[in-house]
Amino acid sequence: MSIVKELAAKAKVASRELALLTAKDKNQALLSVADMILANTTEIIKSNEIDLKNGADSGLSPALLDRLALNKDRIMDMVEGVKQVTELEDPVGEVIASWDRPNGLIINKVRVPMGVVGMVYEARPNVTVDTCALCLKAGSAVVLRGSSSALNSNRALVKAIKKGLENSTIPVNAVQFIDTGDRDAVEEMLRLNGLLDLVIPRGGANLIRTVVQKATVPVIETGVGNCHVYIDKDADPAMAGEIIINAKCQRYGVCNAAETLLVHQELAASWLPEAIRELQARGVEIRGCSQTLSLVPDIAPANEEDWSTEFLAPILSVKIVDNTHAAISHIQTYGSGHSESIVTANDAVAEEFLKNIDAAAVYHNASTRFTDGFQYGFGAEIGISTQKLHARGPMGLVELTSYKYVVRGSGQTRS
Repeated sequence: MSIVKELAAKAKVASRELALLTAKDKNQALLSVADMILANTTEIIKSNEIDLKNGADSGLSPALLDRLALNKDRIMDMVEGVKQVTELEDPVGEVIASWDRPNGLIINKVRVPMGVVGMVYEARPNVTVDTCALCLKAGSAVVLRGSSSALNSNRALVKAIKKGLENSTIPVNAVQFIDTGDRDAVEEMLRLNGLLDLVIPRGGANLIRTVVQKATVPVIETGVGNCHVYIDKDADPAMAGEIIINAKCQRYGVCNAAETLLVHQELAASWLPEAIRELQARGVEIRGCSQTLSLVPDIAPANEEDWSTEFLAPILSVKIVDNTHAAISHIQTYGSGHSESIVTANDAVAEEFLKNIDAAAVYHNASTRFTDGFQYGFGAEIGISTQKLHARGPMGLVELTSYKYVVRGSGQTRS
């Protein structure tokens, strides 16, 4: 048996024991995990520094290095996220629906753990902690395979997590870490039907595409974020400026950052030049359509590829559109179905936008940066799904469960 299959098999056995534990048991275990992560902060940061140096030497982009970096504040955020998960209601055992049949059968639809979740992810070591907290609270074991760029960081985090589990009723084998950068391990993991119940990829477009194409295990696709902010002619100018600055600049290398700014032609001349200057002052490279260039000549022209690119960098494409219909059409053509926002004081226009845009999250007068499990009150998230089957948008505890039908009878047989 290969090491990958062996780890998954251990997780499968542990998942059966984990599925029977109470919410109190799981919460106590997670608090122990949080304490152990905090106690090992120094070791985790030292391990992360090795990854950061290796990443810089190998030419990782600033955005990926930012995703990779850990410090005391980020570790405290991870610890707080674990604690917040303990405060969430345990979905396992919830009766989703219940009804009686004319023949006397009583049917309950009951929420149950997923089983064993495989996580394939890039760069961000916080995903290690978020995934473990959510999966364990939802009653599922987890098999982790992070990228080679975060190998030392993930190794240190998993070590702390397992130490925490040693002081709990959750079996230590409920968390498994594929401790290798070998890509063959990923391909083997994706074919472990019968051991893994679900695989979730989290990372760039290439990783997600590879997992979707090669997996025989069911996959929840966490898609790329080519997100748009549309500034309508009836937008409040000051609000519009604050929202695009936040959506683009608050953090560049994340999937819910804005990548394209669309501006109604009637507002463009009075609002857009100043907005571009504000963005440029923050180091953002602007790539604009021909109309935008006529207003602000000192920017780069946008090409066709720019409209469909998730930059994950201080780059923003800008297009002036004739009306809301044109903005909707542009998003329908180039958007990735992640997060889209309209800024307008016209409620009717906002409703048209919200109804016509097919994305996991649509916003009126708010930044796309809110598409996040913490911001939605989920305590943490395991990813943001852009597909429509089983889960969509930020995935929290409920999205990590399935259900079964519990049917109670009194001797009924079918004729």
